[in-house]
Amino acid sequence: MTTQALATNRTESLQPHAIALLRIALGVMTLAHGLMKVFLFTVPGTVGYFESLGLPGVLAYLTILAEVGGGMALILGLFTRWVSLALVPVLIGAAWVHLGNGWVFSNEGGGWEFPVFWAIALLVQAGLGSGSLTVNRRLA
Repeated sequence: MTTQALATNRTESLQPHAIALLRIALGVMTLAHGLMKVFLFTVPGTVGYFESLGLPGVLAYLTILAEVGGGMALILGLFTRWVSLALVPVLIGAAWVHLGNGWVFSNEGGGWEFPVFWAIALLVQAGLGSGSLTVNRRLA
């Protein structure tokens, strides 16, 4: 086997682990974001914030459920493609909330760069699938 073939084979054998690393990182970020709404901002505070934006309060509950449940599903590698796609509208909504604050998320009120990047990363994850380290390959 040539050196190039060995390098290609080694890279291909790492690919499922790289995909899993992205999936788990997205899952941890999503779960942490949902739990922040529960424990830091509190559920009533999150509902109030959504309502202050002119959104129905029930959307706060759905967002928390999507982030906590979706984050756990991604960490475990369950329904990765579908969960990733389902979380994209949540991030588009977050980008919409921060749209008037400019691009950089360090701006006052946060910008829209981070939620847009996060949404793109979720689309990439949906395209890649689960990778390795899933609790059940049939449910990946």
